[in-house]
Amino acid sequence: MAPKTPLTSGQLHFAILATDIALFTFRDGELLVRLASVDRPPHFVDSKGLPGGLIKPAETAEKSVARIVSAKGGIDAKKIYMEQLYTFSDIDRDPRGRVVAVAYLALVPWEALSPAEQANTPHEWWSPVREARKLAYDHDIVLPMALKRLASRIMYTTLIQKLLPREFTLSELERAYTSILGTNLDKRNFRKKILKLKILKALPHKRAGGAFRPAQLYRFASEAVKEIQVL
Repeated sequence: MAPKTPLTSGQLHFAILATDIALFTFRDGELLVRLASVDRPPHFVDSKGLPGGLIKPAETAEKSVARIVSAKGGIDAKKIYMEQLYTFSDIDRDPRGRVVAVAYLALVPWEALSPAEQANTPHEWWSPVREARKLAYDHDIVLPMALKRLASRIMYTTLIQKLLPREFTLSELERAYTSILGTNLDKRNFRKKILKLKILKALPHKRAGGAFRPAQLYRFASEAVKEIQVL
């Protein structure tokens, strides 16, 4: 997201640096992304985009992300996992001036959010990824790249755990993979492969409810993101 003050090429002799954050969560079988209102006339009026802003002189990019996620995303940055995604430096990515953005991929479990963080407001809200279109600046490029990175990372690491509650069923885990990858998985083969990897720990209790028998609960054996051929 660009700065609030107008920028012109005559004012800027060098590019200025910003951060943009693609923050995802997973709720009821659907991947959501955090959006924020953008009102920067004349180019963007009543628009929407990913949370972002300028990096302050005394900040690292990571500290800038933490501040912006809280100030413009309404989320406690201590709850999120983040990693650098890509540096976007197209000359005309901001129509008001020369701004280079360091984008981040960020993840948070829905259950880790407070009721206020789960709620939508006129200034920031959770949107189904499939509905996040016509975004401000170059965020229609940033978001698909973040989704592609996320899909790639869950194929060879345990990164998906940063979107899931601490305890989950194999069906919930499979649903998360299916939602992010955009494809159906063979249920039997998926479960066999996941359990064989020994990245999950079966819990001594099960989840009861409904007409079905109680479902076995699992958690990841380690909270660290490990590289492993998941799928």
